Amino acid sequence: MTEQTLLLVDGSSFLYRAFHALPDMRSPSGEPTGAVYGIVGMLRRLRSDGKLGGGATLGAVIFDAPGKTFRDDWYPQYKANRASMPPDLARQIPVIHELVRALGWPLLAPPGVEADDVIGTLARRAAERRMNTLVATGDKDLAQLVDERTVLVNTMTAQGGPPERLDPEGVLAKFGVPPGQIIDWLSLVGDAVDNVPGVAKVGPKTAVKWLQQYGSLDGVIAHAAEIGGVVGQNLRDALDWLPTARRLVTVLTDCDLSGHLEGFEAPLALRDEDPQALRELFTRCGFRTWLRELDGAAG
Repeated sequence: MTEQTLLLVDGSSFLYRAFHALPDMRSPSGEPTGAVYGIVGMLRRLRSDGKLGGGATLGAVIFDAPGKTFRDDWYPQYKANRASMPPDLARQIPVIHELVRALGWPLLAPPGVEADDVIGTLARRAAERRMNTLVATGDKDLAQLVDERTVLVNTMTAQGGPPERLDPEGVLAKFGVPPGQIIDWLSLVGDAVDNVPGVAKVGPKTAVKWLQQYGSLDGVIAHAAEIGGVVGQNLRDALDWLPTARRLVTVLTDCDLSGHLEGFEAPLALRDEDPQALRELFTRCGFRTWLRELDGAAG
């Protein structure tokens, strides 16, 4: 019997990538549509390509909800370096949500938690049901979730290259540490995207060296007095901060999703595309190639 696969899409990760990667596209009425086009193309590819998510029967696209989360309570400067969403991207969000649903995908955006934590929670629940999970994302934080049942794939690679697929061996090859050490690695190097400081002047190579030598972040902390040079002093200066950094970069796998997801398989079932809804949305956006595809399928 073939094991079921849960296909999870980090919608928030791909929103900005699609917006910045594609040229300025406009609908017949002048509305921006570049991010819409990129997201739709990716979602259709995931379900049609057998090497990606093709064949999956369960899935969801997960977005960050507006507003603060519990991490802002832990560290008020969390993500404080991020500029407001560009107006031309914000104007595309409602249409993207409509199209996600018209393409047959469940959509989740629970307030108060991040998309990463929803993905982590769903991946854990899938593993408990002996399902495999494929996570489409460009977010390095999610590498901590990778194991024998959970794999990451990034379809929006540089210069339109082949999709990047990260299983446990792929994580080790890319980051120099296995998935089980990604949290410790991120704690040491920091996460500039989320405004989480690490240890000053400690980059990926130093973090890998320390983790290989001392086994874990706790091991690095325990041997901090033995590490010389400027980075050793920077490590000692950061000892009080590192537990908070580790807490901030840890993806939760036990979020309470009640009220947003009742049950598991039924609300996460991938459905067929809705041709009528897609026709209306493609017409509104001016996606003529996809309209012709719909006409061909109908004929």
